Amino acid sequence: MYAIVEINGQQFKAEQGKKLFVNHIQTAEPGQTVEFDKVLLVDNDGNVTVGAPVVEGAKVVCEVVSPIVKGDKVLVFHKKRRKGYRKLNGYRHQFTEVSIKEVIA
Repeated sequence: MYAIVEINGQQFKAEQGKKLFVNHIQTAEPGQTVEFDKVLLVDNDGNVTVGAPVVEGAKVVCEVVSPIVKGDKVLVFHKKRRKGYRKLNGYRHQFTEVSIKEVIA
């Protein structure tokens, strides 16, 4: 059984026992239980339910493993040729790691 759930504006495939790295959740604490009720699709052993826009009564229950995890560094390089202008900036996006406890449909 799996579900497609929208978390902070992004869609994820949620299966029981899996871990997800979602956009940083401001109020997350380690060990806290979080419920996401914006479930767009549920597949229960081949029986697919598609929401319009969400599936009524469905939710995904998660536990926060780590409230803040930094992603890989993204380098942003700017250059203007023949002018001696070069600039290099680095950026690491912040994520929250959640473990999916159950999918309720």
